[in-house]
Amino acid sequence: MLDDEELLALAEDIKANGQYIPIMLDPGGRLLDGRNRLAACKIAGVEPEFATYNGPNPGAYALRINCLRRNLTKGQTAMVAAKACSVSEQDGRSETELSARSVSEQVGVSLGRIGQAMTVVRHTPDLVDQVVSGAVGLDEAYKAAREAKAQADSVENQLARLRAEDPELADRVVEGDLSLPAAWAERKERAEEAIRRRKVATQFLCEVVPPLAQARGTDTVVLYDPQFMLTGRAITGEVIEQAMAALTEMAQAWREREAAWA
Repeated sequence: MLDDEELLALAEDIKANGQYIPIMLDPGGRLLDGRNRLAACKIAGVEPEFATYNGPNPGAYALRINCLRRNLTKGQTAMVAAKACSVSEQDGRSETELSARSVSEQVGVSLGRIGQAMTVVRHTPDLVDQVVSGAVGLDEAYKAAREAKAQADSVENQLARLRAEDPELADRVVEGDLSLPAAWAERKERAEEAIRRRKVATQFLCEVVPPLAQARGTDTVVLYDPQFMLTGRAITGEVIEQAMAALTEMAQAWREREAAWA
């Protein structure tokens, strides 16, 4: 839209000389071109003149006529075109047919530049209007968009790897309960704790089971003397029965483990 001063000047001109160019509508009455003329007519108190576009692609017409009227760089035009394509996709307006190829033909900008602009639209949308206004060049915005895309791809890969290693933590990240870095930190703690537990269990079994195996068929029990027992480790019949039950469970678990390895 024109600024207030320019809009008032247009209103005065229309009031003095009439509206030279009609405001263009599509067959459904949607405004394709002439927002400033319509506003100026209202200010001037002049009945606006309308025309209807009956061509095959009203969306492309609106884009082309506005891009050609303004003094835009190729980068700005590409961004306007990409933004129009994005809006068309979101609205599902099949009748506008604003594909990248059709837009490229209408506004005279290469598909490559429109593709760069589409990357900006998808990955750094905060830069879109800055490119359109000329505050940021398309090349600069595209570089930032590529970096953002790479970061997003990296996050997706990290999340996929986390889901493979720890689905519960991945779900918490998706639900917003944890940030991805915090989830990986917790995953590291869990992995370290798992290693510690495996180490303790392995050392315990190595300390306990081999001596028991060696004691079989000896007079170890006959030689047992309570006065030499370790503090808090008295041997009773109940303790021996519990040990036998534990060894039975260990043997079963070991057989299952060997079957899994086979």
